[in-house]
Amino acid sequence: MSNSLTRDDLTLFLADQDPPCVSLYQPTHRRHPENQQDPIRYRNQLKVLEESLRLKYSSKRTEDILGPFQKLADDASFWNHTEDGLAVMGNSNLFRAFKLQRPVPELAVVADSFHVKPMLRIMQSIDRYQVLSLNRREIKLFEGNRHVLDEIELTDDVPGTITAALGPELTEPHQTVSSYGGTALGSSMRHAHGSRKDELDIDDERFFRSVDRSILEKHSRPSGLKLILAALPQYHHLFREVSHNNFLVPNGIEMDPGALTIDQLREKAWEIMEPEFRVRLKKLTSEFLDAKSKGLGFDQIETIAEAAIQGRIEFLLVEAGRHIPGRVDQATGSVMHSEMERPEVDDLLDDMAEQVLRRGGEVVVVPSSEMPAKTGAAASFRF
Repeated sequence: MSNSLTRDDLTLFLADQDPPCVSLYQPTHRRHPENQQDPIRYRNQLKVLEESLRLKYSSKRTEDILGPFQKLADDASFWNHTEDGLAVMGNSNLFRAFKLQRPVPELAVVADSFHVKPMLRIMQSIDRYQVLSLNRREIKLFEGNRHVLDEIELTDDVPGTITAALGPELTEPHQTVSSYGGTALGSSMRHAHGSRKDELDIDDERFFRSVDRSILEKHSRPSGLKLILAALPQYHHLFREVSHNNFLVPNGIEMDPGALTIDQLREKAWEIMEPEFRVRLKKLTSEFLDAKSKGLGFDQIETIAEAAIQGRIEFLLVEAGRHIPGRVDQATGSVMHSEMERPEVDDLLDDMAEQVLRRGGEVVVVPSSEMPAKTGAAASFRF
């Protein structure tokens, strides 16, 4: 189970996979009593998936594929800690489940490839970021957007505590922060044992180096998200001094993150991220308008769709919340408009976004107020 989608996840799901590929999406709820209906709706979707699989595959193959799905259905702890949406993907070779910070339409699909469109809108949204909460004992990692912020699980290779990071090399006996804080005992110990204070400072530096390296490798690079540091002022200087994480933004939250509620932490994080958000939006818009002036920027849906199939798109801007019923022919790029009642399945913007990503282009979902085109899409072509 993960509550953090990464670019590696998206690459995996876009790659060729052994069919059948099972994709399940549904909205979920954070609080009781609304979340009591979530596992019931999930089980109902499993019935739909089972019926679809049995039309083409044996009972044993069906049971093998849906086994992990069923195990999730029985996980009471999971259903008591849901967020705003759920995405579950599986076939005979893999199983992934993701808690989502945005609602998604209810959907159960069995196909030759994974259904990734609801995931695209979340993954490519421009307002996402991560927050590293740090002190000299432990770390926590959060991921959010302008509206919500949630703690995410650290990968197994990321040390959550100084003990996990340094192991037997940790200065012993290790004292707590309060033991070396502003108390009379703490002050006395600090002045009486200068060499020990030096050892603790070295521990802090080594801990921060370990955290920086593992967060970069296991979270920042895979997600591609900007990272905000939340820590007491004295820890900012040391962490930034040893950090090699190019996703770490210059400004941070210089106070004890443990003293903040998660909503207060989100508010302070967004105060830092909003200017970055605005700068990137302006840059993308300017790049599109510059490409348009050179005959390489287009906002006509039919033109973009054909170019997406041909691999000619450098980046594509998609209007948040906009859906255009229809499909893109994956062989020719021709557009087939429709009046489909389920735009989450058949949507031209998502079809184009998927094809751009498959061919190495960039897709960014931006607010409607910031779109440089009225069609719902704006693309800069490579050639």
